[in-house]
Amino acid sequence: GTGADHVREKDGLWALLAWLSVLDPGESVRDVLHAHWTTFGRDLYCRYDFEACDPAQAALVFDHLRAASRQGGDDDDALVVVTEFEYVDPIDHSVTKNQGIVVEFPASEERAVFRLSGTGSEGATIRLYLERYVAAPTQEDLEAAPAVVLADLAARAIALADLAALLGRTEPDLVT
Repeated sequence: GTGADHVREKDGLWALLAWLSVLDPGESVRDVLHAHWTTFGRDLYCRYDFEACDPAQAALVFDHLRAASRQGGDDDDALVVVTEFEYVDPIDHSVTKNQGIVVEFPASEERAVFRLSGTGSEGATIRLYLERYVAAPTQEDLEAAPAVVLADLAARAIALADLAALLGRTEPDLVT
């Protein structure tokens, strides 16, 4: 079944199967995706999981991130906006605070979201979500693998969070 733990993200598989059921038999998934991205732009996403982190060290990472907002200067890449993410329920409007740290890089229109999870079997898991929107993708943008395109953003976010000093590592256990 699909409940096995070796299939980490099942929602995407179900969405893919739903879309495949409505495709014109003469169209490939690639053709449909490229046409959609050419019309509406392409959102690139990637997630890095740093598993089995010491909870105290993970908390230090988030404290460090909260203090990391930098103002721009001569170098537009110096501007970094850091905010706390909170969830507002669309039905009852209840607010759940401290859901993660959003790090925006306005010059490149990218963002990284750090979330702390305690659902792993050992220690804490820091999840780093990477996002970039490309409004008018080139052919190269259409073919690019998100993990490759977002590697530079990942490196900047990991450096900003100072994972090397605070966790003793910079490489994730899992990239999805």
